[in-house]
Amino acid sequence: MSPTAAFPLDLADWIGHQLAAVEQALDQWVSVDASADLEHQAPVELMAAMRYAVLDGGKRLRPLLVLAAFEAVQSGLLSQVASASEEAVTVPGALEQATGPYQAALRAACAVELIHAYSLVHDDMPCMDNDVLRRGKPTVHVKFGEASALLAGDALQALAFELLTPDDDLPAAQQAHLCRLLARAAGCTGMAGGQAIDLASVGLRLTESQLQEMHRLKTGALLKASVMMGAACGHTSATTWRALQEFGAAIGLAFQVVDDVLDVTADSATLGKTAGKDANSDKPTYVSLMGLDEARAFAQNLKTQALQALQRSGLADVRALQGLAEMVVDRTH
Repeated sequence: MSPTAAFPLDLADWIGHQLAAVEQALDQWVSVDASADLEHQAPVELMAAMRYAVLDGGKRLRPLLVLAAFEAVQSGLLSQVASASEEAVTVPGALEQATGPYQAALRAACAVELIHAYSLVHDDMPCMDNDVLRRGKPTVHVKFGEASALLAGDALQALAFELLTPDDDLPAAQQAHLCRLLARAAGCTGMAGGQAIDLASVGLRLTESQLQEMHRLKTGALLKASVMMGAACGHTSATTWRALQEFGAAIGLAFQVVDDVLDVTADSATLGKTAGKDANSDKPTYVSLMGLDEARAFAQNLKTQALQALQRSGLADVRALQGLAEMVVDRTH
């Protein structure tokens, strides 16, 4: 264990610091002011719908995974830092936020959140899940109308890739790598593909392998990409990259299993969205397939797999990733 990793991590404090940076960046980048130097600024009403969809709500799990993975990669391999002296350690878990690599990670964190937000806007629309509550407030199409919601989602998706391609700060090869990771996770072989399977599966009884494939794409792909985009903002060995992929895949699926559990055990006020929606819509879930107790046990097993993958990564400080894995599975909303 590295000297830094020997310190216990106050996860709530760590999350608070990361969220402060993410919220400030989102507020800055999702704004009319962000287009002030362009020939045409974003329409005020469209930007209002975009900001409503993104700001002041949500767990921000995906940005946190990006930043936690980046921090883990920046800590180096355990074999390389095992002999470091305690005097060389600064504040446990601190990031040098002025550095180029951190700016890349922050942009990646916000880009993933914009893709997630756009997916929720479209997912809530009448042609999809037809939901009226998201993050404890009316959904975007209820607040602004269906046409504005559609355009807001489109614009958020485009803005995500704009954030990953600044004029300076990020090397071109890194920009391309980050864009590719995000595009694959969000597209037809990722989130959108999983959503298509979900819509086609209403009223059907899927096998466990079919259900796992659907959720691996619909929910897991973007969560896994969050981990890998954080890693891509630093330097990793092939072994570490594979271990982080395994971690991301396990925690991505675990998130959906827990979502399925909470859909039948929590109320709408706690969830911030309509409870019981999947059952009422006759959608296949892990609870309907396995039963409540089996689904809970499966989530715990996936958490174990994720933590074991972190051990195989060889990284010196994976405390934040460990904490987030436990938070995902043990959460109540």
